[in-house]
Amino acid sequence: MFSPATTHRTITTLTQELIHATNLDANSAHISIPATPSQDLTRSATTSPVHSPARPPMLYMPSCASNGMAFTLEERQQLNIHGLLPPCFLSQDVQVLRILVNFERQTSDLDRYILLMGLQDRNEKLFYKVLTSNIERFLPIVYTPTVGLACQQYGLAFRRPRGLFITIHDRGHIATMLKSWPEDAIRAIVVTDGERILGLGDLGCYGMGIPVGKLALYTACGGMKPQECLPVILDVGTDNEELLKDPLYIGLRHKRVRGQAYNDLLDEFMQAVTFRYGMNCLIQFEDFANANAFRLLNKYRNKYCTFNDDIQGTAAVAVAGLLAALRITENKLSDHTILFQGAGEAALGIANLIIMAMQKEGTPEQEAIKKIWMVDSKGLIVKERSSLTTEKERFAHKHDEMKNLEDIVRAIKPTVLIGVAAIGGAFTKQILKDMASFNKQPIIFALSNPTSKAECSAEQCYQMTEGRGIFASGSPFDPVTLPSGRTFYPGQGNNAYVFPGVALGVVSCGLRYISEEIFLTTAEVIAQQVSKKHLEEGRLYPPLVTIRDVSLKIAVKVSDFTYSNKTASFYPEPEDKEAFIRSQVYSTDYDSFVVDSYVWPEEAMKIQTGNL
Repeated sequence: MFSPATTHRTITTLTQELIHATNLDANSAHISIPATPSQDLTRSATTSPVHSPARPPMLYMPSCASNGMAFTLEERQQLNIHGLLPPCFLSQDVQVLRILVNFERQTSDLDRYILLMGLQDRNEKLFYKVLTSNIERFLPIVYTPTVGLACQQYGLAFRRPRGLFITIHDRGHIATMLKSWPEDAIRAIVVTDGERILGLGDLGCYGMGIPVGKLALYTACGGMKPQECLPVILDVGTDNEELLKDPLYIGLRHKRVRGQAYNDLLDEFMQAVTFRYGMNCLIQFEDFANANAFRLLNKYRNKYCTFNDDIQGTAAVAVAGLLAALRITENKLSDHTILFQGAGEAALGIANLIIMAMQKEGTPEQEAIKKIWMVDSKGLIVKERSSLTTEKERFAHKHDEMKNLEDIVRAIKPTVLIGVAAIGGAFTKQILKDMASFNKQPIIFALSNPTSKAECSAEQCYQMTEGRGIFASGSPFDPVTLPSGRTFYPGQGNNAYVFPGVALGVVSCGLRYISEEIFLTTAEVIAQQVSKKHLEEGRLYPPLVTIRDVSLKIAVKVSDFTYSNKTASFYPEPEDKEAFIRSQVYSTDYDSFVVDSYVWPEEAMKIQTGNL
């Protein structure tokens, strides 16, 4: 609807467009009310209004039922809000322009985040209309990297609940708590315990910003209906001393509860969710610490419809970037030697999916494993190391112990270097130069986020490799122009390419258990959307402006895979899956308001609880 340049215009220009779009004269900011309303709405001082005076005013309308100043005269009269709004009628497109004006007036990305979250509270349709008008501009605000700062400041930014807060002390009552959520037909949940938020560590209850942001992208990037999505924080305490001492902290003020009590909470949560919303309800685990992430994934993956985005979503988007890069290097994945800076859930998830992709090329599993090396906080993972976890032990090879990353890179001579340890600047200039010295086209993925945790910047990579580096990052970077005049548009390996489409496909066909093949299929679909022109520009991912189309293609492919493997639970199988899935997609356009669609005051007050 709006070009990417729209949001960068001056406020004056946008204001002029706003006035023009309303077809108003600059000196007259009102639209006259018809002298004679339609017969069924005619009132007089002696007649009763056509609607019950008990109907709630606009104050009590949920955000999904508010059209704001786009309400027609008839709707305003039916809803008993005529006179509570200015007499001007503004279309949704003009309302978007108003938001853009205010958005550009903000002085920081955190202020922009708060502005958009406030809009989501007031007018859900308009919020998603704004996001989809320029997803490339707004995604870094509602999600990485700004969401990291928003989580750190969550106590200050909190206005009203947008999710369910379940604590360790609520054991035995989770089923009852789920009933307090106003929506009954929940099809997707994003849940975190806040222990490993992005690269920022333990943020406790402040981690709620992650599920809220993820589910906003479910809708903006994938078309999931927001009323069918539920963000959840499992607050078991925090080991972050700064938060425990902070008087503004809004979570439990004690150390993290672990062990059996923690396990019991998770078991009860999973059982309560499936009991209330069904076995087809998708549960996405997000930002759990390594020790719990793999354990819970292995525990629940064959019992519930669940996946871990940090392990499997990150793996899919990274492998998608590698598959696209192969079209530049013109060889197979199994021809590469891959070194990971980091050996946590992201690295292990990517490595396991790379092995699956190599096996699909025809490489035996053990041969594929030999091509993957990992570095953790203690150095290169080798056979001689003791106390390795089962997951790390798989990638331990015969080699001398080494600790310095620069030395390791020179010794291993990888063709692919992937950073997922959230150590900002880990890829030094020397490392980048070395990668370029023994590779014609080194593949360098600095995937940690937020931006402050990126292993290197796009500019550093392109400059140190003399423009030969094939680069992708977890956080967005601006285009880079080298002295030669060539401009690169670095690709952002954002999980938003993965989880919205996977979720849309899973819930559309009623998949109950999500296999690893789903994520390899997703990676292949994403890579296929990268054109030759994109590759020439330095992009390893399709432009974000196309992300809804990419998500739809992923959903269709997931649905095809599910029905062909007879793992779907929704039958009959749609003859035209794309048309069927499109029919499920959320529309950001205003609907004609139905008078009976709002909530009554006592119900609305529940929604308003916590509104400051």
